[in-house]
Formats: sequence, C-alpha cells, structure tokens
Amino acid sequence: MATFLYRVGRLAFRRRWYVALVWAAVLAAVGLGALKAPGAVDEEFSMPGIESQKAFDLMEERFPGASADGATARVVFIAPEGGKVTAAENKEAIEKAVTGLGDGTQVASAVDPFRAKAISSDGSTAFATVTYKVGPADLTDASRSHLEKTIDQARESGLTVEAGGTALAEEGGPGGAAEVIGVAIAAVVLLVTFGSLAAAGLPLLTAVIGIGVSMATILALSSALGLSTTTGTLATMLGLAVGIDYALFVVSRYREERAKGRTPQEATGLAVGTAGSAVVFAGLTVVIALAGLAVVGIPMLTKMGLAAAGAVVVGVLIALTLVPAFLGFWPNAVLTRKARRSGRIEGGTESNGGTRWARYVLRRPLPVLVLGVLGLGALAVPVTGLQLGMPGDEAKPVSTTERRAYDALAEGFGPGFNGPLTIVVDAGGAADPKTAAATVAEKIGATEGVVSVSPARFNDAGDTAVFSVVPSTAPTDEKTEDLVTTIRGERSGVEQDTGASYEVTGTTAMNIDIAEKVQAALVPYLIVVVGLAVVLLLVVFRSLLVPLKAALGFLLSVLASLGAVVMVFQQGHGAELLGVEQTGPIMSLMPIFLVGIVFGLAMDYEVFLVSRMREAHVHGETPERAVVSGFRHSARVVVAAALIMIAVFAGFVGESDSMIKMIGFGLATAVLFDAFVVRMAIVPAVLALLGEKAWWLPKWLDRLLPRVDVEGEALTRPAAEPAPDGAPDLEPART
Repeated sequence: MATFLYRVGRLAFRRRWYVALVWAAVLAAVGLGALKAPGAVDEEFSMPGIESQKAFDLMEERFPGASADGATARVVFIAPEGGKVTAAENKEAIEKAVTGLGDGTQVASAVDPFRAKAISSDGSTAFATVTYKVGPADLTDASRSHLEKTIDQARESGLTVEAGGTALAEEGGPGGAAEVIGVAIAAVVLLVTFGSLAAAGLPLLTAVIGIGVSMATILALSSALGLSTTTGTLATMLGLAVGIDYALFVVSRYREERAKGRTPQEATGLAVGTAGSAVVFAGLTVVIALAGLAVVGIPMLTKMGLAAAGAVVVGVLIALTLVPAFLGFWPNAVLTRKARRSGRIEGGTESNGGTRWARYVLRRPLPVLVLGVLGLGALAVPVTGLQLGMPGDEAKPVSTTERRAYDALAEGFGPGFNGPLTIVVDAGGAADPKTAAATVAEKIGATEGVVSVSPARFNDAGDTAVFSVVPSTAPTDEKTEDLVTTIRGERSGVEQDTGASYEVTGTTAMNIDIAEKVQAALVPYLIVVVGLAVVLLLVVFRSLLVPLKAALGFLLSVLASLGAVVMVFQQGHGAELLGVEQTGPIMSLMPIFLVGIVFGLAMDYEVFLVSRMREAHVHGETPERAVVSGFRHSARVVVAAALIMIAVFAGFVGESDSMIKMIGFGLATAVLFDAFVVRMAIVPAVLALLGEKAWWLPKWLDRLLPRVDVEGEALTRPAAEPAPDGAPDLEPART
C-alpha cells in the first residue's frame, strides 16, 4: 500500500498539469451534467415495515386523488381578550379570511370553522384547515405569500391570527451561514497550525473542489436515482470535514519530510505513501459507517448515507492526487515564512506540546484512564432515560407563528388536539361496512385517554373508512404513545366482532413507529459498523487490542455525547444557555446520525494518531517511546482537525430550528469528547498500561491478515534518504 501510494504521489507531483486538468475536466463534466439534469425530485419520506406507513399506503390506494400527503395549514383565530369568535364582527372577519385562503391556485379546500364546528368550548378560539393539492416541497412562493398576506389582512380586524402546518415549513439545504462560518474558523485554525497562508489555504481549496465535484454529481444523478433536495446536506457537511482533514494530514507530513532534508518530489511521495495510507483506511472506516445506514431500513437515510460516502471517496482521491499536484506547483509556499526567507528548513524538535502531554499521561496512566472513563460514564447515564420522538411546532421559539398557533390550539381545544391519530378501517370483509366502521369508532372512543372521535369518511367504493381520534395528552407525551399501543392492542377483539380491520397512522403515530424502529435498528447497526471497522483496524495496526480499544473508546464518547443531548434537550439542564425554549423527546434519527458521523470522524483521529505510534514501534522504538513519537508528529494536526470539526458543528447550535440545533450540539460534543478525552487521554493511558502487549497479535491471525504496510516500512531505503550533504532543497524538483 505505502509503496503504491508513494509512486502515486511522485507521479502526481511530476505530472501535476495533467492531474490538475483531469480534475478540472471532471468538475466541468459533472457541473455541466448538473445544469442539464432535471430538477431534484421531492422524495416522500417513507418507512417500510411499520404500521403507520402501511395505513398511509392503504389510504393512498383506497382514496385515489385525495393527496394524502398534500401540504396543510391550520390557521388559528383568537378573539380579543374577553370576546368570542362568534361575535358578529369577528365571525365576518373570519369568514372573509377563509374565503381568501381558499382562493389560492394550489389550494384544494379551506374549511370554514363555523360549518366544521371548529370552535373551542369557551368560544375564544376557532381554526380553519387549508389543504393544498401538492406536497410542502412543491408549494410555490406565490402560494406561501398568499397565505401570509391573507393572515396579515385578518389581523387588521383586531383578531389574533397564527398559523401552523406543513405549508409553512421551509426546505433546508446546504450552503447556509453555518457552513460559511465553519470554513472561516477552519481557515483561522489552519493558519495558526501551519503559520502559512498557502498551507492553510491548500486544504480549504481542495476540500471545496471535492465538495463541488460531489454536489454536482449528486445533482446530475438526482433525477435518475431519485435523490431528493436534502440528500446532499450530509454529503456537504462530511465532504467538507474529511476533505480538510485528509489534505491537512498530507500537507503536514510533507512539511515534516521537507524538514528532514527531502527534496520536494521525494517529500511528496513519502507524504502520500505514509499519511496517504492512513487517509485511505480512515476514509474506508467513514464509508463503512455511512453505507451501514442502509441497515436502518429508511430509503431516504440510505441514499443520504451513500451520497455522503461518495463525497468521502472523492475527498480521499483528491488528497492522494490533487494535493500532491498542488505541492508540485508550489513546493515551498506551504512552508513557514521563516523557512522561505532563510532558505533553511528547521527539523522537528524533540519536545513540543504533544510530547509534553504524552509524557504527562505516561507518568500517571491509571489516574488519567480512570478519570476519563468515569467522567464520560457519568455523562452517559442520562441515556437510560432517552425518549425518542420527532419534535414539532411545540419545540420552535415562541417568536414563530407556528409555536403560537400550537399553544393557542392546546389552550383552546386541549393538548392532544395538535396530534390527532388517524384510524384507517378496512371494512371490505364486513357484512355491513358502515356498521362495522361505527363499531370500531365506538370501541376506540371508549378507550381511556381518548377525548373525541370524528365522523367516519368513506371512499367511493364504500369499503374503507377514515376518522380522527383526539388524545387527551400532547403528541410527544409518553401517555400518547401508551394510548397508541392500547388501541392497537384492542384490534384483534374488534376485528373478531366486526369483521373489519383497522390501522393507526397520522403524524403522531408515524413518529412513534419511527422511534421504535430506529431503536430496534441501532444495535444491529452498531454491530455491523463497529465489527467491520475492527476488522479493518486489525489489518492496519496488526494488533488485537488496539482496534478493540478504539471501538470501546468510540462507544464511550458517543454515549456521553448522547447523554449530554438528553440532559439539555430532554431534561432542560442548561437549555436556556443554548436558546432551547421547549424541552421534549430527542429526534428519532439523532442516535443513528450521531453514531454514523462521529464513528467515521473518531476512527479518522484513531488512524492518524495511532498509525504514527505503530510506525515508530515498527521502526524499533519501545512502546512508551512510540507513544511519545506519535504525539510529537500527530497531536497538533489531530487537535487542529478536531477544533475545525467542533467549530463547524457548533455553528449549527445558533440556528433557530430545534432539530438543527440538537444535531449541531450533539456532533460538536461528540467530537470534543472523542478527540480530547478518548484519543488524547484514554488512548495513550491504555497503551502505556498495556506496553508491548498492545501490539500483540496471535501468530495464526498474523498469517491470515494481508500485509498493507501503512507505516511505510518499505519506503525506508536509500532512495528515500536525505540528500548527501543533508541540506534542505528549497527549489522545486524538475520534471
């Protein structure tokens, strides 16, 4: 592996113009394909295998043209204090507003609250439901503007008017302020780390090129592969992260080799042969983690994972080819200003911050290990009370109309009104479908925790009925989940009595089912991803205990970060500091996202840090000395890479959307714990305690594993030695 990549690096250095032109051609080709490709599809979220999805599919089949997934808006009218919405002037203003709401070109219907009896018992609140012919993603700006304008006109009558629903949801995507802030912070960290504008700019430039290639490819293939507009979000985030990281490690190793007196071309070959080998295996661990998202069984999540894995592969290829090509164009620009001015490159010092920290840990490994494990373990304890769900309008800031509409409906109609359950009755096998549906509604209506049941609505064939059930508790309340379980548990008896079957769906039931499926998929996902990564690390480090230690350390850091998320977003500790106005369940996909993304980044740091220790040990250093050598060469760049990731993810904490805020906080804390507690403290402490045993591998396993030479042992030959006079060469190599 090292020898092959060494040749790749030297070839890219010599043929830099060809390499640059090839990447330029690739970028132009996929960019042109993206421009000519049809617009990205708006993929429907689906979760095969759960009851609420089956019920939804049945509604689509039995009620053709009903647009079960059409956007909706629920407009809430609140009378002035002490007044009633039924007062003549208020009623007139509401009816006028409903008429206006129904005038939109994409509107299917706007239901008058007085005809639908959608008025609170005290007469203070009423609501109108607006249904659209298209889904939320297909709503035009004109339709949203018409909705907002009509609401503003209704407010002029003195009524308080708020609105919620999917019609108001904004489609997110990559390229926002958080990414810009992340790149800016990354530039500062790189500049401080390298002390050179060129050295700081090169990883950023190549990462941006990689993102351009990846995103253009996703857009070009979006129509053919059914990729949605949100598929590229994860690809952008991770592509930027690993693109910077991988180029950072290659450039850092190049500077190190130049400090030893290598010529630019030789230093490039050695950098790609050694650091490039680590990049390949680190990239493979990330790809495994992302491709493993297919285990969860959510088509959209699978596509997002595969698209992000593709972006990581592009980042690896760029680090192995385009980075050395750029080093060929500007071999001295990435060096420090002092080296460029003096014409001499100072060799690496024996003592720096990394070595001092490593020696500190080596002197007291047991206390450091115990303190790190206990600290992360304590942070992980709240995970035992983890409640998964899907935060809705109740989690939005009170400054938004959606949150105010949610609160007004809860106050006027009860907390369960914001999350009604939809019951789909398949009465095709019943002797009298209408009687059977009425019996089902009566049985469910008598269930404890049910406030009301709406009249059943039949399809044209008369064999399927749909009605709504309003719980007494809020959508995210655990009692609502228990109610759904109870209703489903009563099904067998009702089916025997009526001959009709029924299923429970709706947003609330869908969120409950998704949470249960994700929880059930988490353990298999961990087994697949961690198992494959352990096998891969066995090949890289040729050690049995080092990969196991890496996997256990990751599990500790991800559980601690998930515990921190639970403490803040579910239990409310420190929520005000982050601008979290309403606590509630943790987003259902959060554990999967956390495991998948952080596992890849954590293994990056593990490979880059420990591979240098392995390299030093293979070249004859004692286990303790190898730990110090690994920290001397890699600690600074690992810290820089971690700081960049933390800054990028922490930028999302400032977003108003609670789910984005939660993801940003979770990822930032996970990288913080894994990089600075696990990799920088627990790892050297464990290696110090294990000593020579850390690198033990059974002989039978040693014979089975392929040899890939990540350490570059094959490169330590005369051709790779410094120039005879030992003087660094600041002139670019000639081709």
